[in-house]
Amino acid sequence: MKLHSFVFAAMVALCAPAFAEPQSAPAKPTLGTWDSLTPAQRETLIAPMRARWDDNPSTRGEMMARSQHWASMTPAERKMAQRGMHRWEKLNPMQRAEAKQLYLRMKTMSPEARSALRDQWHSMSAEQRAAWLKANPPQ
Repeated sequence: MKLHSFVFAAMVALCAPAFAEPQSAPAKPTLGTWDSLTPAQRETLIAPMRARWDDNPSTRGEMMARSQHWASMTPAERKMAQRGMHRWEKLNPMQRAEAKQLYLRMKTMSPEARSALRDQWHSMSAEQRAAWLKANPPQ
């Protein structure tokens, strides 16, 4: 997953005791623009990023570059990137290692070779993929 500027929504759920008479559900607060948020709401959103920034000085340059890249993306590109991040999260460690190795190898290929390999990869069995990865380490 690439770090991108994330917006985290904070909500407080209030539950009435089970024995209370049913009342109409309270209206959910609508959150306006950044400028309309309270300082506490802003802090709630920013705190996780602040912690990552402070805890990882060696990755600050990468974090900034990713943030700038995210800001330059179109909405369609962002949606595609989010789908990729969600797919990555669902992979087990072995699948992630294979995906990384395949990515690094494909990065050095021409677009035509990448397309051909992608088609070939989808038709391979797990054993064939493992053999290909072993025979084609990243360069």
